[in-house]
Amino acid sequence: MTDILMPALSPTMEEGVLAKWHVKVGDVVSAGDVIAEIETDKATMEVEAVDEGEVTDILVPEGTENVKVNTPIARLKDEGGAAAPKPAAKTEDAPKAEAAPAKAEAAKPAAPAPAAPKSDSGARIFASPLARRIAAQNGVDLKSVKGTGPHGRIVKRDVEGAPKGAAQPAAATTIPAAATSGIEPRKAQSLAQMGIPDGSYDLIPLDGMKKAVARRMVDSIQNVPHFPLFIDVEIDQLMAVRAKVNKMLEPQGIKVSVNDFVIKAAALALKAVPEANASYTPEGIAMHHNADVSMAVAIDGGLITPIIKKAETKGLAQIATESKDLAKRARERKLKPEEFQGGTFSVSNLGMFGIKQFTSIINEPQGCIMSVGAGEQRAVVKDGQIVAATVMTVTLTCDHRVVDGATGARFLQAFKPLIEDPVAMLA
Repeated sequence: MTDILMPALSPTMEEGVLAKWHVKVGDVVSAGDVIAEIETDKATMEVEAVDEGEVTDILVPEGTENVKVNTPIARLKDEGGAAAPKPAAKTEDAPKAEAAPAKAEAAKPAAPAPAAPKSDSGARIFASPLARRIAAQNGVDLKSVKGTGPHGRIVKRDVEGAPKGAAQPAAATTIPAAATSGIEPRKAQSLAQMGIPDGSYDLIPLDGMKKAVARRMVDSIQNVPHFPLFIDVEIDQLMAVRAKVNKMLEPQGIKVSVNDFVIKAAALALKAVPEANASYTPEGIAMHHNADVSMAVAIDGGLITPIIKKAETKGLAQIATESKDLAKRARERKLKPEEFQGGTFSVSNLGMFGIKQFTSIINEPQGCIMSVGAGEQRAVVKDGQIVAATVMTVTLTCDHRVVDGATGARFLQAFKPLIEDPVAMLA
């Protein structure tokens, strides 16, 4: 028997909603078949079978919320295997004349699959329960096995012929945060304890997205030594160029936004100052090969950051088309994990709401996030004369472990002329 476990569809996923089953008891599935739909804190995604066999049990009904990752949700009969015994009927419901034979042994539950292993870097290794069980029995080190299942998952055929000699897992040690900081963690207080009486407010429960955003933002603000850099850029030429570009693209139904210009300029600046396109890791600084720019999109109940990948290689029309599509599917919660995970730099724009200036929290493991305010008419001095110009304030929040003040300043120096004279981005 093989347990189908609640999958971790993203590195940060801890629980989800089992929204829908595409199989029923008695169905025979093959690796790659879509068997269920899972709602995470970010999107609704299809789950594929990683083993083949007959569905013998549906352990978690569809519509169930808060299903923890690695919880058994269904059971398969392995190829050539036997189905799990049905649980015995309650004593009061069983016919009294049919007593069990005296020498019959109670059926022993199948041994659970070993816990999901991790690679040397700490990343979770994705393997099917059956593959993990065979690996444990044969002494196979899963870190040395290349998966051929869906999305690179390790399946039965990958471990059956793999060389033996599993590495001994290191003993896990857990150090309370208070022990490393010397500060006792503050116990959460109820609103009543803080002077707000019960019944004076309506409580809206936290959904998965709200919990995930809260957890990630607290982790970022506590773990990342961050600082902001501010710069003003004039966008009169950008607005004029944008109007001309949109007139040319109108027959194609494409409309380029100010944010599309910002994404393109940020990507080119990251290539000009590659030290800003980096992430901190305990092993060293990861210098990214491409500028994969995440754009913050507000959706019902939270925030998501779909990615314009290799933005430095794409024209404004392509960036505009992709950003519109990604934002639409983000609001519908139809993004795939690879479409909102793994960016190297983030852009958050609140200018459309009239916000002049703000500072964003870094989206780990990225080294920087750029906050874009509203363009507004301001008095500026040019050649000794006070004139009006449309000015936009941009804030760069930096992880000081990766991007120091001088590097952040060089990035903004590369970004500013691209925005103020955007013709260079049209090449």
